[in-house]
Amino acid sequence: MSGGPPKALQSTGPHSLRDMPHPLAGSSSEEAVGGDSTPSPDLLMTRSFGDKDLILPNGGTPADTSSPASSSSLLNRLQLDDDIDGETRDLFVTVDDPKKHVCTMETYITYRITTKSTRVEFDLPEYSVRRRYQDFDWLRNKLEESQPTHLIPPLPEKFVVKGVVDRFSEEFVETRRKALDKFLKRITDHPVLSFNEHLSVFLTAKDLNVYKKQGMALLTRVGESVKHVTGGYKLRSRPLEFAAIGEYLDTFALKLGTIDRIAQRIIKEEIEYLVELREYGPVYSTWSALEGELTEPLEGVSACIGNCSTALEELTDDMTEDFLPVLREYILYSDSMKSVLKKRDQVQAEYEAKLEAVALRKEDRPKPILDGP
Repeated sequence: MSGGPPKALQSTGPHSLRDMPHPLAGSSSEEAVGGDSTPSPDLLMTRSFGDKDLILPNGGTPADTSSPASSSSLLNRLQLDDDIDGETRDLFVTVDDPKKHVCTMETYITYRITTKSTRVEFDLPEYSVRRRYQDFDWLRNKLEESQPTHLIPPLPEKFVVKGVVDRFSEEFVETRRKALDKFLKRITDHPVLSFNEHLSVFLTAKDLNVYKKQGMALLTRVGESVKHVTGGYKLRSRPLEFAAIGEYLDTFALKLGTIDRIAQRIIKEEIEYLVELREYGPVYSTWSALEGELTEPLEGVSACIGNCSTALEELTDDMTEDFLPVLREYILYSDSMKSVLKKRDQVQAEYEAKLEAVALRKEDRPKPILDGP
């Protein structure tokens, strides 16, 4: 691919990702998008620093140090860890110890969040609180509101298909725990998001519902103000740079969705084939006992089927536990990036609406009457 600025993508027709210019590439870049390596989703996160002084709440409870469950002893198959020098980190969090709560109206799972920090903003060196999934969702929404120009890491999907996955099973709860732990570590490792005041509330507040209720009234007023300013206003045009990013994300998400569907179908067929192999193998073992002259070759066939079953089971486990989680994270990151673009369009629409309002006020202002000589 020759040098020069990337061309705008066409708005119709299928595109190959290998032939599409990367929307974030500089004018001097000569590298094609379809290279041999694909960046981790974490590399898409904005790495800018903020100078805002934050006042952290005094709430929270000291961590219970009596025989804590170590999350490091649990198998973590999500291979997206960021190798950050421990000596430069001053904020550590772990999500562990899931517990099931059965109430009259609902049943839910809470997770223990242990926070250790040497930052002067924290009143205590260690905190321990319990949070449920909707609390993590509240945190992410608050981060999106307060940091609209930053890419917020995605949460694991909340809803599961009933009858297919038991959301209270030990396997599902452990998978979600690891995903929530990854989500929180990505935020606390971020140079800007880790200093967000809503994060500190989430990590230290004993009763998070108090802060949720306080934010609802303010959010309602802000939403009404934005609707009043941008009501009926349509964005004139998205800048070419962001239009290229938006179209690239649409194509990227489409390709990932196709890969996801194909992978799901392959896994389904592998599982069905594995069931047939396990039923087919013993047939040859029984047959070999009845045929004296064919005993050796029939036992060999049975052993070969057993080896195929073992290899197929390992392949299915690898795809289910290693490949699919990473693929789903790329899809979720793509959706998060689309959300950032949508918020940028909202800010631009608000800005253009204000400019038009100022221009109209100037036109309606009575012109001064000039006296004659």
